[in-house]
Amino acid sequence: MVFPIRVRTHERALVFVHNELRAVFGPGVHRWAGSLFYKVRRVLQVEIVSTLEPEFEHPELEALAKHPMLEDELEVVNLGATQRAVVWKDGRVLRVLGQGLYAFWKSAGVRVETFDAETLTFQHAKASTVLAHADAKALLDTVTCEPHVAVLWYVDGELRGRLATGRHAFWKNVASVRAVPADLREQVADVAGQEIMTSDKVSLRVNLLVTYQITDPVKAVTVVTDASQALYRESQLALRAAVGTRSLDQLLSDKEAVGSMVREAITSRASEFGITVRSVGLKDIVLPGDMKAILNQVIEAEKRAQAESIKRREETAAARSQANTAKLLAENPALARLKELEALQEILKGTTATFVLGPGDVYQQVRSLVAGSSV
Repeated sequence: MVFPIRVRTHERALVFVHNELRAVFGPGVHRWAGSLFYKVRRVLQVEIVSTLEPEFEHPELEALAKHPMLEDELEVVNLGATQRAVVWKDGRVLRVLGQGLYAFWKSAGVRVETFDAETLTFQHAKASTVLAHADAKALLDTVTCEPHVAVLWYVDGELRGRLATGRHAFWKNVASVRAVPADLREQVADVAGQEIMTSDKVSLRVNLLVTYQITDPVKAVTVVTDASQALYRESQLALRAAVGTRSLDQLLSDKEAVGSMVREAITSRASEFGITVRSVGLKDIVLPGDMKAILNQVIEAEKRAQAESIKRREETAAARSQANTAKLLAENPALARLKELEALQEILKGTTATFVLGPGDVYQQVRSLVAGSSV
């Protein structure tokens, strides 16, 4: 008995007898001879597979991939534990493959690139295209390094160096790869709300601003677990030491000295974990409510005393000026008469008066007229 097998252009026919591959037919009409129909039906299996799907998938792939009848039909990709592959078709990424056995129809025109994952890094002229594929997310980790960030990478706990600016990709499941970033820009630590007691037993809250920059990223990520937090802790301790040795008056009168003292205290310590301190300053000094009222009273009393002192000083200066004027008039009679005439002019301002002066001393006549008018 002969059985016809019709295969279209984009198909292949796999003929199995007793579950073993006996023939592979390409496009066309083929005939397969067998014994009685009911017997053949139990042992003969024909699988029609489409080559429109570039990848050939089959439950018995391991056996079929090695079969000589499929040698001319399949591109077999057998990847070891540290091998990876990128499959291209028509300039597009078809698959990104990890370890395992894969097969693709040669008629699909695929191109396979293999990589050694033990190098850890994935570098390719079209890396962005490969990384955008869905398969890449399961096989590759990516790290983007900006110009202002130093990224250190570790392999199995060993520091390998600093990554250059740009995008980097690492193969997964080969080694433990870890990327640790360190921001190199100037930053500000706001050490806020420190409850501190001065040397004269006044409790207050002090806010401190510390401007700093990471200048040695290796120290910043290896000496301490968190460089910024370590600087914050050192600033707290230095601030307590600086404020605790000063009285409230000293603190209020010279806040810059406190900032300088804190900077000197933390600069050497910060350099040990890769940080350079740029500036330190007291932002706010917050006093308790009752202390504010007392200080306001003190300031008010000081200002009142200053006002009284200025008033007395001005009165003394005025009295001294009057004494000097009296002495000058006593020594110069003509000047005294002139002053009297000026005074008379001021008194008679706005009045209509006529004076007839006869012979004799004009001064005496004016005095007698003024005296007569006041009677």
